Amino acid sequence: MDYKDYYKILQVSKDASQEEIKRAYRKLARKYHPDVNKDANAELKFKEINEAHVVLKDVEKRKAYDTVGSNWQAGQDFKPPPEWATRFRSARSGSKGASPEHFSDFFESLFGGGSAHFSTREFSSVGEGFHDRGEDLHAKVSITLEDSYHGAKRTITLNRTVGDGNGALTIKPQSLHVSIPKGVIEGQQIRLEGQGEVGYGKGPRGNLFLEIVFEPHPLFTVSKRDIFLVLPVTPWEAALGATIAVPTLGGKVDLKLPANSQTGQKLRLKGRGLSSKTQVGNQYVTLAIHTPAAKTAEQRKLYETMAQLMPYNPRSGFGG
Repeated sequence: MDYKDYYKILQVSKDASQEEIKRAYRKLARKYHPDVNKDANAELKFKEINEAHVVLKDVEKRKAYDTVGSNWQAGQDFKPPPEWATRFRSARSGSKGASPEHFSDFFESLFGGGSAHFSTREFSSVGEGFHDRGEDLHAKVSITLEDSYHGAKRTITLNRTVGDGNGALTIKPQSLHVSIPKGVIEGQQIRLEGQGEVGYGKGPRGNLFLEIVFEPHPLFTVSKRDIFLVLPVTPWEAALGATIAVPTLGGKVDLKLPANSQTGQKLRLKGRGLSSKTQVGNQYVTLAIHTPAAKTAEQRKLYETMAQLMPYNPRSGFGG
């Protein structure tokens, strides 16, 4: 009997993840299911794909298959090792499932009759009609920071597969109204149930997942839920202290600047970030002291007076 390379059948690598195996199976099963593909070899190909999936989707079966198959390639004459029956088949001898004719001799030699169901949760078996849930769709939606702060409504247009009621499918642009939840953050996904691709047969539609992307803001930057603002202040505001109207996503608020503030000092506005029902974001204000230019003799004289009255060397710690 020939050795079967299940990885090659599913068109995946031997180190493929379980999710990659699942996706590959679904893709090939749709292509070769006899209810969809009327080619004379479609049913045989579908059974072969299904058999490969039955083995590789099961962690224990896959491990056993990898162990015994490490020294064989597809098409080579295969005989299980002498100890195989006691190590792997005996534990499955009492299992119930599909009848042996659903599987190849190669499969039976490894796992015995009735070790797994032919049909899976995702697909019906041959002759019962082909029903499969539609594919999930993924898209990005660009919003402003204000949209997240307040919550918003958006209308997006996507090209989606649409049925005409008679089984024919066409791709048409469709508009969807989307609610942007308050406090949503960049990278978070909004799931729209039943807004993905149409299903096969009586299968339900898949879902649509919208990934949030923030538009650049002229004043603010963002890190997860926290908002950051660089606030320019004058030397006298920093030295004497002041109350300054500071912009936030919810409007201006008064920020009390302590006396003797320095450039780089960071002040927090609690709860002024991207807050949801369960998580709180803050706004952080970083001070940047801006020194006005001395454009007149009088202004220059003022700076000279300050230098005399307030001798100060910010580089005293440099040494030398």
